[in-house]
Amino acid sequence: MADSPHEGEAPLEAAIRRLEQALAVLDSRVAELSSGRAEGGEGGLFDVDRSQLAAELDASRARERALEDAGLATAEALDRAIGAVRSAMRQAEGA
Repeated sequence: MADSPHEGEAPLEAAIRRLEQALAVLDSRVAELSSGRAEGGEGGLFDVDRSQLAAELDASRARERALEDAGLATAEALDRAIGAVRSAMRQAEGA
């Protein structure tokens, strides 16, 4: 399938032919990827996507743990502040 225009072929027809060739190549590549033959076998690009997603999931879990820790620290600080305010109010009432 040559990319050069056929004799007498209109520009639109040439563009359509090139698009059809590109789609055929794309279909072939998708078939290779889905059968695991691309990128050296066993999943190829899909393995890369999976490992990237796993890394992103691990990072998200670490951020979640950090936010939980920050939330607990904030709750403890609020409890101490509430206790201090209550104590001050009791002292003011008794004075």
